[in-house]
Amino acid sequence: MKKIYILIAIGLIFLVSCTGVKTVTTGLENESFLEFIGTPSSYSGGVDVNVDDKNNFNAEVNEDHADRPKGNIYAISTGKHVITVSYNKKVIYKKQIFVSAQETKKVLLP
Repeated sequence: MKKIYILIAIGLIFLVSCTGVKTVTTGLENESFLEFIGTPSSYSGGVDVNVDDKNNFNAEVNEDHADRPKGNIYAISTGKHVITVSYNKKVIYKKQIFVSAQETKKVLLP
């Protein structure tokens, strides 16, 4: 009888120690990105960016290199936004855009 109890106990230990396959599912972060493309020498000190008349920040202007990694990118929330870019207090770009999750929108500056 003791052998049966010992076998049952060992069997239970093996069953409890097996956890099976665990999977983890994650979605995309709810953010998108802006990259400002132009001639960096024309915009010394960067450009001033306004998103939806709420968020203001200074951004560096990158050259467009399709064969190289991106330059500086700036995170914003997904959805519809009005982007206003100014340099020396003059508006050089203003447009309503829509960006989805993990999308990088290139803003081409004149």
